[in-house]
Amino acid sequence: MAGQLSGAVSTRSSSRRAATLRLLRRRLIQAVPLMLGVVVINFVLIHLAPGNFLDVMTAENQVSDPATVELLRRTYGLDDPTWLQLVKYVWALLHLDFGFSYRQNMPVLQAIWVGLPATLLLMLSSITLAFAVGVSAGVVASTKVRTLWDTVVSVAAMFFFAAPSFWLGIMMIVLFAVKLGWLPVGGMATIGGGGGLLDILHHLILPTLALGLFYAAIYARVMRASMLEVAQLDFVRTARAKGLSRTRVTLSHVLRNALLPVVTILGVQMGTILAGSVVIESVFSWPGIGSLLFDSVSSRNYPVVLGIMVLGSLVVIAANIAVDLVYMWLDPRIEIR
Repeated sequence: MAGQLSGAVSTRSSSRRAATLRLLRRRLIQAVPLMLGVVVINFVLIHLAPGNFLDVMTAENQVSDPATVELLRRTYGLDDPTWLQLVKYVWALLHLDFGFSYRQNMPVLQAIWVGLPATLLLMLSSITLAFAVGVSAGVVASTKVRTLWDTVVSVAAMFFFAAPSFWLGIMMIVLFAVKLGWLPVGGMATIGGGGGLLDILHHLILPTLALGLFYAAIYARVMRASMLEVAQLDFVRTARAKGLSRTRVTLSHVLRNALLPVVTILGVQMGTILAGSVVIESVFSWPGIGSLLFDSVSSRNYPVVLGIMVLGSLVVIAANIAVDLVYMWLDPRIEIR
C-alpha cells in the first residue's frame, strides 16, 4: 500500500514537471512572434515621428555643410528606405546588436546596462513592498469586516490609489527630506559605481514608497474581495466543519486560493510598473534608465529608445511566464495551455 502511494506521488510529481516544461516551451515559442511584433510596431511608430537624431546632432555641433550631412546620413543608414532599415535592425537584434548611441558615444546595450540595475532594483523593491503590504492589508480587512481595521485599510487604499505617484513622491520629498531631513532628496550614485549598500538603501526608501504604495492599494482591495469570496466556498466550510482553527483555515485554505487574482494583476501590471519607475526616477534623480529614456526621446536618439522598449518587453514577457508558473504552484488543479 505504501509503495503504491509513493508511486502515485512520484507519478504526479513527474506529470507536474512535464506540464511545467511544456508550458515553458510554449511560452518561449509564443514569445518569438510577439517580440517581432513589438519591434516592428515600435520601429514604425518611431520613424513616423518628425525629425531624427541626425537633425539634433548636426544642430548641436553646428554642422551645415550638405556634404557632411549626407555623409553622416549614409554612415548611419538613414538614406535607406524605412523597410530596409527595419530589416537591418531586426537582423542586428538577432546578433544582440542594439545599435550605437551617438549621445553616449557607446553601444546602446552598454548605455542601457549602466542604468538597468538601478531600474530593476527599484521595480523589485516596489513590487515586494506592494505585494507584502497589499496582501497583508487585504487579509486583515477581510477578517475584520466592518470594523475600524477594515475602514482604515479601505480609506488608505482609496487615498494611495487616487494619489498620482509623482505627486506622492514630491510630497514625500517635502516632508521627509526638506522638512524633517531624515532621507535624501535624490542623486544616488550609480549602482556599481561607488555607492555602498547602506547608501543605496537610504536613497531607495522614498522612491520605493512613492511607486509601491499605489500598487499596494490595488492589491489590498483585490485581496480583500478575493478573500471574502473564497471564504464562502464549500471546501472552506468543510475545513471549518472539521474543527480547524480560524487562523489555519485562513492561511492554509483561503489565502492560497485568494492570491490567484492578485498574481494575475501583478503579471498584467509589469509594463505599467516599468513605466511608473521611469517617472519616479525623474522625480528622485534615480540613476536608472528613466533619465536615459527621457534624454533619448528629447534628442531623438531612437536606437536607445528602441533598445529600452525591446528590453522592457522582454521583462514583461518573462514576468508573465513567471506568473503562469506561480499559478500552477498555487493551484495544482490549474492546467495552463
